[in-house]
Amino acid sequence: MARGGMEARAQTQVKTPVVGKHVYGELYGVDEKLLQDEGRLRQIVIEAAHIANMHLVEVNLWRFKGGDKEGVSVIALVLESHIAIHTWPTYKFATVDVYTCGEHSDPMSAFRYIVSQLSPKRFTVNYSDRSYK
Repeated sequence: MARGGMEARAQTQVKTPVVGKHVYGELYGVDEKLLQDEGRLRQIVIEAAHIANMHLVEVNLWRFKGGDKEGVSVIALVLESHIAIHTWPTYKFATVDVYTCGEHSDPMSAFRYIVSQLSPKRFTVNYSDRSYK
């Protein structure tokens, strides 16, 4: 009997379309110190997930060293997908990636929040609908 319930649920899931909303961009002219502040970047990603109605699973952070290529990467795994910030302090540059498969998640609000906190001199933003159609 339990198996039949699982089969019915699996069939329902197959019929439901897959939502995919991807917002990403580049930030130029960001304060170098902020782009190296691991704690602040981590908090920005956590708050962005909350603002976008995403459910945080885990946040990981890495610092890379290597001259002009050094920087910080913060990646939040959320139930709906991920949020990532990658920084290049030497160039005052960062990339931001927010992807969700959650119907009620708003990746653009997360992106806007991250931009507001990093205060770039200029930025680009792109949107891609990656839903199953």
